Amino acid sequence: MSTLETAAQSDYLCRVAIDPLSRVEGHGKVTLLVDRDHRIRQARLHIVEFRGFEKFIQGRPYWELPVVVQRLCGICPVSHHLAAAKAVDQLLGIEEIPPTAEKIRRLMHYGQTLQSHAVHFFHLASPDFLFDFDDKVAHRNVVGVMADYPDVARQGVKLRKYGQEVIRFTAGKRVHGTGAIPGGVNKSLTLQERNTLLVDIDLMAQWSRNILKLMKAAYAANPGYFTHFATIRTNYLSLIRADGALDLYHGGLRAKNEQGGIIFDHLDYRRYAQVLREQVKPWSYMKFPFINSLGPDKGWYRVGPLARIDNCDFIATPLAEEERKEFMALGEGEPIHVTLAYHWARMIELLHSIEAIKDLLLDPDIFGDELVAKGEVTPREGIGVIEAPRGTLFHHYRMNEDGLIEKANLIVSTTNNNQAMNESIRQVAERYLDGKELTEPLLNQIEVAVRAYDPCLSCATHALGQMPLHVELVEEESGALVDCLVRDAGGMVRKEAFPLHLGEKG
Repeated sequence: MSTLETAAQSDYLCRVAIDPLSRVEGHGKVTLLVDRDHRIRQARLHIVEFRGFEKFIQGRPYWELPVVVQRLCGICPVSHHLAAAKAVDQLLGIEEIPPTAEKIRRLMHYGQTLQSHAVHFFHLASPDFLFDFDDKVAHRNVVGVMADYPDVARQGVKLRKYGQEVIRFTAGKRVHGTGAIPGGVNKSLTLQERNTLLVDIDLMAQWSRNILKLMKAAYAANPGYFTHFATIRTNYLSLIRADGALDLYHGGLRAKNEQGGIIFDHLDYRRYAQVLREQVKPWSYMKFPFINSLGPDKGWYRVGPLARIDNCDFIATPLAEEERKEFMALGEGEPIHVTLAYHWARMIELLHSIEAIKDLLLDPDIFGDELVAKGEVTPREGIGVIEAPRGTLFHHYRMNEDGLIEKANLIVSTTNNNQAMNESIRQVAERYLDGKELTEPLLNQIEVAVRAYDPCLSCATHALGQMPLHVELVEEESGALVDCLVRDAGGMVRKEAFPLHLGEKG
């Protein structure tokens, strides 16, 4: 029996539930275990939905996968679309697709990264920077941003729209397109489509640089807070290009420890199962991956924009590289561990995506007519790995002689960040809630920590900032309610009447 379990049985403990989390993608909840003095004894992020994609795609023909699996998500479907397409290429024995096909896929992926990063920052996370945590709930959301910072809100909407247009031209439609097929893509870009996208590309770059200035100003105004809030020292995992550059579409796996030392480097991602393991815990539907050589206690890691910027040696586009150097200087030779720096790193990637889109639009290969490489259906495994906006994404399939999927394993980006999110929640709870009476602004800080990771908890769309919140403090032994906060669908927060005070027996 663990120490925590023993304490839970012998001490007077109460459980606080934040259910559901708001301004994140999907449905989840946080529970805190506190003692009679409001001291935090445990903090957990629970994923309470079960999607089941790994099971129900068994028995489906291989060629369906790129279209089917992107239904996992309405925000980043292109990431699943392309990871599955890369895995299916391998199922057919295709090691290399035509240059035009790869560049169209890359263009599609950069459009996805651009629109996803814009959605997260402008619609979900920007209130955490632009308003105080104790600001009125009805104002602390995207509607408040539109009212107080109309230019910022307008630019966010148009940046996202631009990314969606890139996806539409390459995948056929903005959400759940069909552009990537086994062995390549089903269309190249037309001259008219290319010219349409070139019209606003420089304006998009300027807007992204403006947002980076806003981000850096927020950090400069309160460096101590940003340095300590939800910050944890971790390992990092991401894809890396052969020359060490940031690459969101393809590369080898690189893992660094908290000091920046290499754990493994340029590892063929088809060997991921040799270095990563997945742990299951009874209180969450989401798995807990870790680096096998370090074990589950020390081997968990972070993925996503912060990990990618920490891991890469340089960014191949000049404006983003300039921003990366300024960002990394804060670490004084070590990785940046500041959790809220995820937002800063995310905006560097947004700028990089715009620069990469422009480079691809000016590449004559995107007009090519060789779009598909041919392969053969034989029993084999295929593994596709890509850097989704939220982090490293694994799709692993095994196919039989009839071209049907026998087994599937998916490790989505948010799963890779699972333990890290739990650790950040615990850090915030112990630092800011420990020993204090529960209030909505204090509980909101837990959500701020979770939002930094941009989790896609169900890989689905959700309501923005208007999800109801019901937080109860319950005496564990008797089940008596001792404190309660309620946020209704309109954003109003009130205290519910309760019969007991903390510490009283029912």
